[in-house]
Parts: sequence; C-alpha cells; structure tokens
Amino acid sequence: MSALGGLRRQVGVLGRAPGFRLLFLATIGSTLGTLLATIALVVDVKDRTESGAWVSALFIVQFLPAVAVGLLFGPLLDRLSRRKTMIVADLTRACVFVALVFVHAAGAIVALATVAGFATGFFRPAAYAGLPNLVEREDLSAANSVLQTGDNTAWAVGPILGGVLVAAVGPHPAYWINAASFVVSALLLAGIPARKLQAAAAATHGHLRDLREGVAFVVRSAPLRTVLFAWTLAMLAIAAINATEVFLAKDSFNGGDFGFGLMYGATGVGLAIGSLSGGRWVEVRPIAVVYGGGITLLALAFGLASVAPNVWVASLCCLLGGIGDGAAVLCNSLLVQRGAPDEFRGRAFTVIMGVNYVAFGLGFLLGGLLNDSYGARWVWGGSAIVLAAAGTLAYVLARGVGERGAEPELEPAV
Repeated sequence: MSALGGLRRQVGVLGRAPGFRLLFLATIGSTLGTLLATIALVVDVKDRTESGAWVSALFIVQFLPAVAVGLLFGPLLDRLSRRKTMIVADLTRACVFVALVFVHAAGAIVALATVAGFATGFFRPAAYAGLPNLVEREDLSAANSVLQTGDNTAWAVGPILGGVLVAAVGPHPAYWINAASFVVSALLLAGIPARKLQAAAAATHGHLRDLREGVAFVVRSAPLRTVLFAWTLAMLAIAAINATEVFLAKDSFNGGDFGFGLMYGATGVGLAIGSLSGGRWVEVRPIAVVYGGGITLLALAFGLASVAPNVWVASLCCLLGGIGDGAAVLCNSLLVQRGAPDEFRGRAFTVIMGVNYVAFGLGFLLGGLLNDSYGARWVWGGSAIVLAAAGTLAYVLARGVGERGAEPELEPAV
C-alpha cells in the first residue's frame, strides 16, 4: 500500500466509525478551547499578581489532579459509565470557565483551575479506554493516530489563537469560548451509545482492592509494564527539557522570544507528523521497533540540539524530536489498549498516567535546579542520555509484544 493510500485509510476511519467520529470531534474541540483558555489563564494570573509563584501554581494544578485520579480514583473509570463520566467532566469544566469570568482573586482562579484539572483527569483516560470499543480491531492504530494528530494540531494552533484573542480583547472571551466548547463536546458524546464505549461496568471488590488489582495488573501485563517503566523514565527527561527550553533558546542561542516560539512550534509540528505517520509505521513494523526507535530519535534530536550552533539548527532538531515523540506517544496508547481488557482499561490508563505525571513533576523540578547550576545545554545533553536509556528499555521490554503478544490477558466482562 502506498503512503498516500495508507493515509487515506487512516483518515477514513472517521467515516467508517460514526461513534469514533463523535469522540474525535468532542475531544479536539474541547482540547482547542482548553489550550486557548490556558493562555488566558496564565496571562490573567500574571497580570493580577505579577508573581512567578502564582503562575507556577497554575501550571502545577494542570497535571497534579491527574496524579490523584490515577493513584486514588482509577477504579471509578471501570465501574462507572464512561460516557456519563466524560459528559459530567465536560459540564463541570464548562461551569468552571463560566465561573472564572466572575472571580477576581488569584487564589480563586487557581482553585477553579484545580477543579477543571480533576475533570480532565477523568475525561482523558475514559476517552482512550473507550476508544477501542468504537472501531474495528484493524482500525485501532489508525484511530489513535488520527485522534492524536488532531490533538497535537490543536496544541500547535490553540496557544497562538489564545494569544491573539487575549491580546485583542482580554481573557474573558476565551473563558466563554472554552465553556461553550465543553457544552458542544458533551452534546456530541451524548450521541454515542453508552454500550459502544464500554462492554460492561466492571465488578467491584471494594475500592482499595480494586486499586490494588489495577496496579497489580499493570505490573503483571508485559505491554503495560513496558509503558510504565520506559515512558516514566522518558518523562523525567522530557520535563527537564521543557523546563529549560526557554533558557536554551534565549540565553544559549540569543534567539529571543521568537527563537523560543520557533523551537516550541517546531516540536509541535513534529508531534503532528509523528503521530500521523506512526499509525502507518506500527502496521508494517514491530511495535518494539517503532516505540524504541521513536524514543531513541527523541534522544538523538535533543542531544544534537544541546550542541547546536544557533536556534535554527536547534529548531530542526526539535522538529525531528517531535516526530519521535509523536510516534512513541501513539505506541503508549496502543500498548495499553491492546494489553488491557475492557474492565481493566480505565484503571490501566489512570495508573500509568498518574505515575508518568509524578515523573513529569520531578523532571520539571530537577530541570530548573540543574539549569541554575550547569546551564540549559548540559541539561539537554544529560536528558538525551536518559532518553537513550529509555529508548533501549522500551525496545527490550516491547520485544515480542506484537499483534498477538499484546492481546489482553483477561477476557472483557460481557
């Protein structure tokens, strides 16, 4: 099959699976609105406080609730209706952004952002856990590829639109637009039959035992264990790179704000290319090769960026790194979806996401501290070494995990 034919087949999943099409539109619309509003939130808090601590707190509450959901509330994703969970999450986030229009204290803004973070912590794993039920087995990689490409495109476009909108009319219109995007998302999700997102609600043996069973299953399953170990190690390095990217662009390369935006945007473009191309790669190559290769490409690209002579060369390296990152993230979803039966899939996603976010927060902290002591170039070089180790680990653990080896170890409850 030609590359163009493969691309048509991937995009064609939107026509072949009406339920997936609704999930795609709901997810992309709400992601675009969220990113647009995130810029508004940062500007709003910064202008009200002129405090780096408050801005940092705002960023922390973007991902910290996902840790709590993953480590404390994961079983709810399997016991409760996924459709209702996502709709409630959307409506909660809509109410949050309507309320943000009427609050003025920085503490209240961060508190409301925390509520939105918890809702997102339930929405995303529920969406990815339900996705395999909406498409045919042979379309699973294509569906993930299309969804993540749309998500990455929203990540590239949303902040730009948000910056333009906030500069023109202030943060409040962005809050209203985001609230409306969540309402539309909830209406789209309501059009998906509940049984299409979930074969059956998982039986419970008590919340604590359900938590232990979820963690034990993640550690016991080879595909899930691969993502847990390899991607957690990679997230440490990626977070350190993210935390120091502005210093590399502005201080090491003297690229200014434009240089920082160029590097950031190049990574976003690479992510979109990697997630779109990765859907084809995993159909013709063992997933161990694509997964390990994606993380290794990320390591090579950021290692070269650490010794680049200027911001233009570094941006090209970021583009290549984004391609590897996009392919690796696609493999993360596929490994979990193929490796966990329906009644464990919600817990699997939340446990892995929770552990990943712990590593992400630690990486941000370490990146900042090491940047002050050694500089951004050394942080990127050291992170590239860690990523190379993560890529090797991903390849070793994923070997033998293919279309057959990645099947669930337990049959879904019907």
